[in-house]
Amino acid sequence: MSRTATDELWVARLGQVPYAEAMAIQERLRAARQAGELPDMLLLLEHPPVYTLGRRGDQTDLPMGEDWYRSQGIEIERADRGGRLTYHGPGQLVGYPIMRVADVPAYVHGLEEAMVTALGDEGVQSEVRQGLTGVWAGQGKIGAIGIHVSRGVTTHGFAVNVENDLQPFQWVVACGGEGTQVTSLLKETGRTGGMDCFSKRVAWRVAQQFGRRQRLVSARRLGLVPEVSLA
Repeated sequence: MSRTATDELWVARLGQVPYAEAMAIQERLRAARQAGELPDMLLLLEHPPVYTLGRRGDQTDLPMGEDWYRSQGIEIERADRGGRLTYHGPGQLVGYPIMRVADVPAYVHGLEEAMVTALGDEGVQSEVRQGLTGVWAGQGKIGAIGIHVSRGVTTHGFAVNVENDLQPFQWVVACGGEGTQVTSLLKETGRTGGMDCFSKRVAWRVAQQFGRRQRLVSARRLGLVPEVSLA
């Protein structure tokens, strides 16, 4: 890795990737980052419908029972990230930064600030609430964060509701607590087709927040082709 690459944030847009596949990709890239073979990275993607249970999640977060959710076409996966349960699906932007960090609380706060600023670029006023992780717009949660750090390098990351179906959040006890309302960029603005523009805004704001120069790279540049299934 060149000296100049250490100042860069490589950004790769991967389309729609199954959750388990995305976890395997992160583990591979984290090992490369730990070895100094690659600079800090940000993977931007979407998932097919899936509930993920973090380290604090348990079966009480799935009150209908796992078989019922699978009958609705939603997979269930366990994850080593922090937090409880959350939902991912098409139309939600998921960001997985694979970055070397020294101060974990500052890193989490930086991700929250990047989301708030990117939403502001879209004309949506949002905020971080004291004692809670994530971002709220109006009365609803619009962005979630759950991370894992191993040997100083992060995996997992954040998710922002752009134009996804919000109904699956109402079927579970998601991060934020029972009864937490959710919202989306579409719900707040009424504008459709915002994924492409918003993903670019988020990438720019994350790079800016952490003092990195954004560099767009392909999945092939990260060594992910043909392994990653691009939508």
